[in-house]
Amino acid sequence: MNHVLITGGAGFIGSNFIHRLIELRPDLLIINLDLLTYAGNKDNLKSVEDNSQYQFIHGDIADQPLVESILEKYQIDTVVNFAAESHVDRSICGPIQFLNTNVVGTGILLEAVRKFWSSKNTTGFRFHHISTDEVFGSLNPGEPPFNEASQYSPNSPYSASKAASDHLVRAYHHTYGIPITISNCTNNYGPYQFPEKLIPLIIMNCLRGKSLPVYGDGQQIRDWLYVEDHCDAILQILEHGKVGETYLIGGENQPSNLEIIHQITGLLDELLPDSPYSPHSSLIKFVQDRPGHDRRYAMEISRIQNELGWSPKHNLASGLRATVEWYLSHQDWVNALVEKESFSTWINNNYSNRGGN
Repeated sequence: MNHVLITGGAGFIGSNFIHRLIELRPDLLIINLDLLTYAGNKDNLKSVEDNSQYQFIHGDIADQPLVESILEKYQIDTVVNFAAESHVDRSICGPIQFLNTNVVGTGILLEAVRKFWSSKNTTGFRFHHISTDEVFGSLNPGEPPFNEASQYSPNSPYSASKAASDHLVRAYHHTYGIPITISNCTNNYGPYQFPEKLIPLIIMNCLRGKSLPVYGDGQQIRDWLYVEDHCDAILQILEHGKVGETYLIGGENQPSNLEIIHQITGLLDELLPDSPYSPHSSLIKFVQDRPGHDRRYAMEISRIQNELGWSPKHNLASGLRATVEWYLSHQDWVNALVEKESFSTWINNNYSNRGGN
């Protein structure tokens, strides 16, 4: 791994991965291709934009000539595909964009990679695809966690589009021989997460004295993974994972959404004792659930632990504290996003229809 193309590297997980690569692998050339849609933010990488090992290119994975030119010009040997639409609520409101980016975009990216890789006929190339636990569907209470052999059963337009992209990646490996790996991760949290997602939304609303919307009864179960742990897992897969294989990545904790919210409000009570909105839990408001809301996710991560020696370093308590402290110290970053009309319009449209305003 010498010349790495990161697609979607200005997003939440992609930008954290780039920061981690620069920290751990100063020998790499990193090319970041990102279309800068609503959740892509160049400010996520402001601190490294002048780094000689990093270059940003504004563009679309669905632009095959552009991707081919990047692969050729920089002699890319590793592609890590983060580029995706990833918010379930948005996929319910507008599914076609998810099909265009996650399915068509991934297919065009794979085709560009196939042409480049087959013309070089070199060893050591890798295409790594980032996926989600949501492709497996929903678990009932007491059911065993998902594993690498679990059947796909997606329930939202988002998870269906990611399932389709996973199938495309496997098909290109099986049919054309492209050296691929896939990772399915649980819910990520940490620095630079776009504030429409649960954890940064709760922090943001607490600071502004706005209601904390809880879907349904708040008892939906998720496994939460601190983003730095996810980045380290991806690096382990790239360096030591078996070609053609899938690895599940999780944080080994399964609180309910309501428990997560109470942990965040408790941290804010502690860190902001003079807040006029304390106790922040008083802001909690139960709202109408979203359609088809999966009840529970859980992941069996023994494979990546046993084969690659990776385990999460952060438990939920330490990860949440680090996350809350980061958002408190980066309010300029948050404000630049939430003050955009498109963001406020989305939040109002999504939550006012559920009785959340």
